[in-house]
Amino acid sequence: MHELAVTENILSIANQAAEENHATKVTDIYLVIGQFSSIVDDSVQFFWDCISQGTLSEGATLHFERRPAVLRCRSCGEEYQLGEYLQPCPKCRSVDVFIDGGEELLVQHIDILKEEP
Repeated sequence: MHELAVTENILSIANQAAEENHATKVTDIYLVIGQFSSIVDDSVQFFWDCISQGTLSEGATLHFERRPAVLRCRSCGEEYQLGEYLQPCPKCRSVDVFIDGGEELLVQHIDILKEEP
């Protein structure tokens, strides 16, 4: 259930950004989640609906963008996306590869409303 802690951090980031920008409300939060991250979107949404109540972020829409895992071959440098199964480098067939993307979890963008003076 680490989604609760993740969701608390997202809420903190959103509310802090809203306060720093003198916002009246957070309307949308855009998240990027890598394929290898163990985050479950529905769990984040569930916790969000619970813990955002009474904050500047209450009612904000969470947008989830899933990014595929990216592997890089140590032998030839080829970069490729992971398919359904782990596969060798498509260029040189080496199995000496490392994860070069797909573990991320980040708040990419926050939309806010501000009162007009």
